Amino acid sequence: MRWGIIGCGAVTELKSGPPYYKIDGFQLAAVMRRNEEKAADYAKRHQVNKYYTNADDLINDPEIDAVYIATPPDSHKLYGLKVAKVGKPCCVEKPLAPSYADSLAIYNAFEVAKTPLFVAYYRRSLPRFIKVKEWIATGLIGEIRHINWHLSKPANKQDLAKEYNWRTDSKIAPGGYFDDLASHGLDLFIFLLGNIQDAKGISLNQQNLYTAKDAITACWVHKSGVTGSGSWNFGCNLRQDNVEIYGSKGKIVFSVFDEQPIQLISEKENSSLIIENPTHIQQYHIQNMKDNLFDGVDHPSTGKSGLHTSWVMDKILGNI
Repeated sequence: MRWGIIGCGAVTELKSGPPYYKIDGFQLAAVMRRNEEKAADYAKRHQVNKYYTNADDLINDPEIDAVYIATPPDSHKLYGLKVAKVGKPCCVEKPLAPSYADSLAIYNAFEVAKTPLFVAYYRRSLPRFIKVKEWIATGLIGEIRHINWHLSKPANKQDLAKEYNWRTDSKIAPGGYFDDLASHGLDLFIFLLGNIQDAKGISLNQQNLYTAKDAITACWVHKSGVTGSGSWNFGCNLRQDNVEIYGSKGKIVFSVFDEQPIQLISEKENSSLIIENPTHIQQYHIQNMKDNLFDGVDHPSTGKSGLHTSWVMDKILGNI
C-alpha cells in the first residue's frame, strides 16, 4: 500500500514517518510540504521518490493509495474531506479536529465514502498501556472506582517571550497545550475504561501569555460508572505527569508521557514494570493499521473513537 504524507514536519521525522516505509506491505511513496526546499530535503533523507508542495496533487495522485494527514489540527477538516472524496484510507494526526463539529464532519465524510479512517492516538497500541489494560481486565485491583490525572509544566521560553506557536493559538487549538497533550490521556482512559457518559470542566487563561487556555480542571463519568478527574496547568514551576486508577482492591499508577515504571499496588500482588516505547513511537499503531487494512483485524483508534474523544474535549472546554 503506497502512502502519502501531508505535512512532513517534526512529528514525522522519528515518531511516525519511518514506519510507513519500514513495515512490510507499506511504502512511503510521496510527501507534501508547502516549503519546497524542506519537502525535497525530507524526501531525500527518507528515500521517498516524490514530493509535492500542493496537498491536492498528492491526494489525487493515482499512485497514492492512502494518506496520512500530519498537519496542525485546523487543516484536518480541509484535507480530510478531500481524502474522503477520493475514497482513500486515511490516518489523521490527533486530535481529529479542533472541535467536535469539525471532527463529526470528517467522520461522516468517511462513513459516506465507506473508507477506513484512523486517528493517531497511538498510546492505545503501546505495550505499556496494553499491560495496564490487562491488569484492569484480570481484576488485579478489583472493581474500578476512579481515575485521576494531574499534568503540569512550566511556561517555556517561547511562551514567556510571547512568540507565536500554533499550539497556543486559540483559532487552531482552543485549549492550547490541553488540546495537544490532554487529548492523548483522555483518549487512553477511554480505551482503558470505556466511553465517557458525561464530562464537565472549568478552563481559563491564567498567564495571558497567549490566546488559548492554559489552566483546565475537569470531572467525568464513564458509562461503566467509573468516575474521573483531571487537572492540567501549563504555568506551574514543576513538570508532573501522574495517573492513578483506584480500584476496590488496589490501584495502578503510571505516566501518560514519561517512560516511568507502571505500578500495580494491590491485595494480590505488587509489581513495577518498565516497558520501553519503540524508537518510532507510532510503530505499533501503524502496524495495527496494516493488520486492519490487509487482514481485517480491529484497530483500537478509529474515526469513531477519535470522534468520541473530541466530544469529551469540547464538553470539558464548555463548547457543547
